[in-house]
Amino acid sequence: MIAVPAFAKKDKSAAASDLLFRLEAQFAADVAQHGHAAFLTHFADEGVEVVDGGGFDNLEAMRKQAPWPEGTTLTWTPVKADMAESGDLGYTYGTYVFTSKNKDGKLVASHGKYTSIWKKQKDGQWKVVVDMGNASPEPTTGK
Repeated sequence: MIAVPAFAKKDKSAAASDLLFRLEAQFAADVAQHGHAAFLTHFADEGVEVVDGGGFDNLEAMRKQAPWPEGTTLTWTPVKADMAESGDLGYTYGTYVFTSKNKDGKLVASHGKYTSIWKKQKDGQWKVVVDMGNASPEPTTGK
Protein backbone atom coordinates (compact mmCIF):
# COMPACT_ATOMS: atom_id res chain seq x y z
CA MET A 1 0.00 0.00 0.00
CA ILE A 2 1.23 3.47 -0.90
CA ALA A 3 0.59 6.34 1.46
CA VAL A 4 -0.36 9.65 -0.14
CA PRO A 5 0.69 12.68 1.88
CA ALA A 6 -2.09 15.03 2.90
CA PHE A 7 -0.51 17.91 0.96
CA ALA A 8 -0.82 15.89 -2.28
CA LYS A 9 -4.59 15.64 -1.79
CA LYS A 10 -4.77 19.39 -1.08
CA ASP A 11 -2.81 20.14 -4.26
CA LYS A 12 -5.15 17.93 -6.30
CA SER A 13 -8.19 19.57 -4.69
CA ALA A 14 -6.83 23.05 -5.39
CA ALA A 15 -6.13 22.16 -9.04
CA ALA A 16 -9.67 20.75 -9.39
CA SER A 17 -11.17 23.91 -7.89
CA ASP A 18 -9.03 26.02 -10.22
CA LEU A 19 -10.35 24.05 -13.20
CA LEU A 20 -13.96 24.72 -12.13
CA PHE A 21 -13.21 28.42 -11.63
CA ARG A 22 -11.70 28.53 -15.16
CA LEU A 23 -14.75 26.74 -16.60
CA GLU A 24 -17.04 29.30 -14.95
CA ALA A 25 -14.87 32.18 -16.20
CA GLN A 26 -15.09 30.89 -19.78
CA PHE A 27 -18.83 30.28 -19.40
CA ALA A 28 -19.33 33.85 -18.14
CA ALA A 29 -17.12 35.36 -20.85
CA ASP A 30 -19.02 33.50 -23.60
CA VAL A 31 -22.37 34.64 -22.20
CA ALA A 32 -21.14 38.24 -21.86
CA GLN A 33 -20.18 38.20 -25.54
CA HIS A 34 -22.99 36.12 -27.08
CA GLY A 35 -25.90 36.12 -24.59
CA HIS A 36 -28.48 33.35 -24.25
CA ALA A 37 -27.19 31.32 -27.21
CA ALA A 38 -23.78 30.97 -25.53
CA PHE A 39 -25.46 30.08 -22.24
CA LEU A 40 -26.90 26.96 -23.89
CA THR A 41 -23.60 25.77 -25.36
CA HIS A 42 -22.23 25.07 -21.88
CA PHE A 43 -25.03 22.64 -20.98
CA ALA A 44 -24.81 18.87 -21.31
CA ASP A 45 -27.47 17.18 -23.41
CA GLU A 46 -29.14 16.03 -20.16
CA GLY A 47 -28.63 19.43 -18.51
CA VAL A 48 -31.45 21.21 -16.70
CA GLU A 49 -32.07 24.70 -15.41
CA VAL A 50 -33.99 24.96 -12.15
CA VAL A 51 -36.34 27.85 -12.84
CA ASP A 52 -36.50 30.53 -10.14
CA GLY A 53 -40.01 30.22 -8.74
CA GLY A 54 -40.46 26.58 -9.73
CA GLY A 55 -40.08 24.05 -12.46
CA PHE A 56 -37.26 22.61 -14.50
CA ASP A 57 -36.25 23.41 -18.08
CA ASN A 58 -34.32 20.79 -20.00
CA LEU A 59 -32.04 21.79 -22.85
CA GLU A 60 -34.84 21.49 -25.41
CA ALA A 61 -37.05 23.88 -23.41
CA MET A 62 -34.15 26.30 -22.92
CA ARG A 63 -33.55 26.35 -26.70
CA LYS A 64 -37.18 27.43 -27.20
CA GLN A 65 -36.75 30.46 -24.94
CA ALA A 66 -36.73 33.77 -26.78
CA PRO A 67 -33.35 35.41 -27.36
CA TRP A 68 -32.48 38.01 -24.78
CA PRO A 69 -33.56 41.51 -25.79
CA GLU A 70 -30.85 44.02 -26.67
CA GLY A 71 -29.17 45.44 -23.57
CA THR A 72 -29.74 42.28 -21.51
CA THR A 73 -26.67 41.03 -19.66
CA LEU A 74 -25.90 38.28 -17.19
CA THR A 75 -22.72 38.36 -15.16
CA TRP A 76 -21.70 36.16 -12.27
CA THR A 77 -18.87 35.60 -9.87
CA PRO A 78 -18.12 32.19 -8.40
CA VAL A 79 -17.11 32.26 -4.74
CA LYS A 80 -16.60 28.52 -4.16
CA ALA A 81 -15.76 25.50 -6.28
CA ASP A 82 -15.18 21.89 -5.32
CA MET A 83 -14.85 18.61 -7.15
CA ALA A 84 -15.60 15.01 -6.24
CA GLU A 85 -12.56 12.82 -5.62
CA SER A 86 -13.56 10.87 -8.74
CA GLY A 87 -12.64 13.98 -10.76
CA ASP A 88 -15.74 13.83 -12.96
CA LEU A 89 -18.29 15.92 -11.07
CA GLY A 90 -17.99 19.32 -9.43
CA TYR A 91 -19.94 22.39 -8.42
CA THR A 92 -19.58 26.13 -8.18
CA TYR A 93 -21.70 28.72 -6.48
CA GLY A 94 -21.67 32.46 -6.24
CA THR A 95 -23.58 35.62 -7.04
CA TYR A 96 -25.04 36.99 -10.26
CA VAL A 97 -26.42 40.21 -11.72
CA PHE A 98 -29.02 40.03 -14.50
CA THR A 99 -29.66 43.35 -16.22
CA SER A 100 -32.60 43.90 -18.55
CA LYS A 101 -34.98 46.64 -19.59
CA ASN A 102 -38.18 47.11 -17.63
CA LYS A 103 -41.52 47.99 -19.26
CA ASP A 104 -40.42 51.65 -19.44
CA GLY A 105 -37.23 50.75 -21.29
CA LYS A 106 -34.98 51.51 -18.32
CA LEU A 107 -32.18 49.06 -17.51
CA VAL A 108 -32.80 47.34 -14.17
CA ALA A 109 -30.39 45.03 -12.37
CA SER A 110 -31.62 41.94 -10.54
CA HIS A 111 -29.28 40.28 -8.07
CA GLY A 112 -29.13 36.70 -6.92
CA LYS A 113 -27.21 33.58 -6.02
CA TYR A 114 -26.49 30.60 -8.26
CA THR A 115 -25.17 27.06 -8.21
CA SER A 116 -23.83 25.17 -11.22
CA ILE A 117 -23.09 21.46 -11.20
CA TRP A 118 -20.50 20.42 -13.78
CA LYS A 119 -19.97 16.91 -15.16
CA LYS A 120 -17.12 15.62 -17.27
CA GLN A 121 -18.56 14.23 -20.50
CA LYS A 122 -17.47 11.03 -22.26
CA ASP A 123 -15.50 13.15 -24.76
CA GLY A 124 -13.59 14.84 -21.91
CA GLN A 125 -15.42 18.18 -22.11
CA TRP A 126 -16.98 19.66 -19.00
CA LYS A 127 -20.64 20.67 -19.24
CA VAL A 128 -23.27 21.99 -16.84
CA VAL A 129 -25.81 19.35 -15.82
CA VAL A 130 -27.74 21.48 -13.31
CA ASP A 131 -27.91 25.25 -13.07
CA MET A 132 -30.03 27.09 -10.57
CA GLY A 133 -30.36 30.63 -9.37
CA ASN A 134 -32.57 32.52 -7.03
CA ALA A 135 -33.16 36.22 -6.72
CA SER A 136 -31.95 38.11 -3.68
CA PRO A 137 -31.81 41.74 -2.58
CA GLU A 138 -29.07 43.95 -3.93
CA PRO A 139 -25.97 43.41 -1.82
CA THR A 140 -25.05 46.18 0.59
CA THR A 141 -21.62 47.75 0.44
CA GLY A 142 -21.16 47.81 4.20
CA LYS A 143 -20.43 51.55 4.17
